[in-house]
Amino acid sequence: MNTTPDLSNGFSRDNPSPRYRELLALYQSLHHEGDPEMGHAPEQIFNGRSLRSQIGNIQMLTVQFKAKSLLDYGAGKGLPYQETDLKHPSGRVYKNLAEFFEVESITCYDPAYKPYSTFPAEQKFDGVISTDVMEHCPEEDLPWILDEMFAVAGKFVFANVNGRPADRHLPNGDNAHCTLYPMEWWNELFASTRKNHPEIPYFILYSSDQIGPDGQYVEHAING
Repeated sequence: MNTTPDLSNGFSRDNPSPRYRELLALYQSLHHEGDPEMGHAPEQIFNGRSLRSQIGNIQMLTVQFKAKSLLDYGAGKGLPYQETDLKHPSGRVYKNLAEFFEVESITCYDPAYKPYSTFPAEQKFDGVISTDVMEHCPEEDLPWILDEMFAVAGKFVFANVNGRPADRHLPNGDNAHCTLYPMEWWNELFASTRKNHPEIPYFILYSSDQIGPDGQYVEHAING
């Protein structure tokens, strides 16, 4: 296993790796056709539900940085953004996630889901967020993927990264989490990317494969 990210392999959005192209085709098929072997209809596949566990962390950042616009990179079908009348534990009801985040606009991007498959390269967003996405990306493509996330961010980048295998396997038999590394590796990758965007801080919430005393997976917060 490599201990240092490879940042100079020459791949890019216009020239992604063969592995990226292969995975993209598989994810497009899952979005369109579902997963019959697991009994999952298309609407159940990568619908954005992983966002729900991170809305509190994201809201802290949007308030802290006074963000008014967000890009969700790898949003899947973006189902949580379509939900209304969200009840907070405090009892307050929010019209939608945009109101909860205190932002004016949220843009979804996901290369495998046709309605959101166009990357908004010419736009800027106060915050760029990504939940349970990075580990789905081929290692060799992560440098350009992260670089374009930083390039369209105006105030911060947030990523929730999972460090353990996924419950789901792809139609070719591979585990959906194809890039699994310790948090130090991910921090180095983000820190190296930030050198080209020094004005943009990043925040990683790394979910490890270790179980804590409470029976939950241990999470580590990394700020850079």
